[in-house]
Amino acid sequence: QVQLVESGGGLVQAGGSLRLSCVASGRIYSIIGMGWYRQVPGKQREMVAVDTSANGGATTYADGVKGRFTISRDTAKNTVTLQMNSLNPEDTAMYYCKAIGIREFSDGSRYYPDAWGRGTQVTVSP
Repeated sequence: QVQLVESGGGLVQAGGSLRLSCVASGRIYSIIGMGWYRQVPGKQREMVAVDTSANGGATTYADGVKGRFTISRDTAKNTVTLQMNSLNPEDTAMYYCKAIGIREFSDGSRYYPDAWGRGTQVTVSP
């Protein structure tokens, strides 16, 4: 099984910055994409940013974070980071890392459509 571990969350004042990191470990041959999602209590989990560019896809951002957040991925290290600038209280949430399209072996066996980390809390004070 693949495990994803996030780090970098915390408390920051409005206007500040945080950098989230996620590393995927385990038996991994390839991952199609990696991204970040967030969730606040009582609401559905929402996409923040997803990077599938290494596999001919694209980098996609939620409208509310465009121009403020930047996702970057290291396919060799199976890591993804999210640089978050100009944070505001509406960005407060639990942030989850997601790996998409995981193959454990080159022959395509042991394929998982996705895997999630346990999350890291981001809190932005006014």
